[in-house]
Amino acid sequence: MIIVNVYATVKKNYIEDFKKATIENAKNSINEPGILRFDFIQQEDEPNNFLLVEIYKDESAISKHKQTQHYLKWKETVENMMAQPRKSIRYLPVFPAV
Repeated sequence: MIIVNVYATVKKNYIEDFKKATIENAKNSINEPGILRFDFIQQEDEPNNFLLVEIYKDESAISKHKQTQHYLKWKETVENMMAQPRKSIRYLPVFPAV
């Protein structure tokens, strides 16, 4: 299992557009067989900061996700909405053991 946290800071005038595009991507992503979880959350005190928590079965699932039509559409759609480049960090589960 691989957990990917994607941190996104969006230009304030694009917050609602970003949410709409990301919800569409998330709804499609959770139907992929290699994705175990796909959460999309917004920072309470800084509403232009978002976190995507993506949990994949394995490396292959990540590769397949990045080739899907919905991911490619999302990536292109939100590119100009970013106040700074997105940052992703990968994690491996410690507890509970997989």
